[in-house]
Amino acid sequence: MTRRVLLAAPRGYCAGVDRAVIAVEKALEHYGPPVYVRKEIVHNKHVVATLAERGAVFVEETDEVPEGARVVFSAHGVSPAVHRAAAARNLRTIDATCPLVTKVHKEAVRFANDDVDILLIGHTGHEEVEGTSGEAPEHIQVVDSPDAVDSVVVRDPDKVVWLSQTTLSVDETMETVRRLRERFPNLQDPPSDDICYATQNRQVAVKKMAPECDVVVVVGSANSSNSVRLVEVALDAGSRSAYRIDTAAEIDPEWLSDAATVGVTSGASVPEILVRDVVARLAELGFGDVQEVRTATEDLMFSLPRELRADLKAAGKDDAHGRRSPASTH
Repeated sequence: MTRRVLLAAPRGYCAGVDRAVIAVEKALEHYGPPVYVRKEIVHNKHVVATLAERGAVFVEETDEVPEGARVVFSAHGVSPAVHRAAAARNLRTIDATCPLVTKVHKEAVRFANDDVDILLIGHTGHEEVEGTSGEAPEHIQVVDSPDAVDSVVVRDPDKVVWLSQTTLSVDETMETVRRLRERFPNLQDPPSDDICYATQNRQVAVKKMAPECDVVVVVGSANSSNSVRLVEVALDAGSRSAYRIDTAAEIDPEWLSDAATVGVTSGASVPEILVRDVVARLAELGFGDVQEVRTATEDLMFSLPRELRADLKAAGKDDAHGRRSPASTH
């Protein structure tokens, strides 16, 4: 039996995650530790632990940051209330919110100013959803699944729009939209599809390879929404089984006992070194033939946060980008 690995591409770091991680790294290099970070900069245990070793101090809220210190806001975004709380403590902020999340925030503000009810499709309690909701709490209600549609209450069914968390499953989101539109036929769409290009690309790659896979292994942390979704996508697309792991050490050889083809992918906050470790572990277990399944090529780059960019420029370190190659170990 030929035992092979299908390696999904694209996988791993998206432009927003890359920008956020580099922002913390460059802040540590330029200002020196400690640099405080509100919440996990991205949802990945390895990344957070690595940055903590270098002097990043992760806190839950801004009131844990010493007055006047420097704090980085995570890629998931924060509400206006968090910005106000930081200003009240004279914190020097670096806002590493993904520009695609910022776009959704701006849409929420615009629709709220037009007095439209906003139905935010996303997971209650997720940092991105909390940040977006905080832009216009009196206008936004969270719809966390297709089944939640029945309990939605709006003031005027002709003045309703949907927005979404950027890291959801494309299929589940559109099912929720379909059911919302059954209840509210005049439901408006957002000006552009808010589901992030990287989330969508990673799901498309998994859909392509899953029908050929006995097992799909998704590298990503449990609190990473897009990583958890990839497991569901793999199963829905035809893989016999699928598992999420943080590291190669979590692979159970029993999963592979009668498998011929193993698919491997990683969530948008996962550094490539963790995927390499998984591929190496699979080779040890007899899966040495690795074939890439590519469905898209990503070349999007985001500039570093403007606060950090200005300070680097003033110091003669004007490297506004800094994106690494996909093979980077971070």
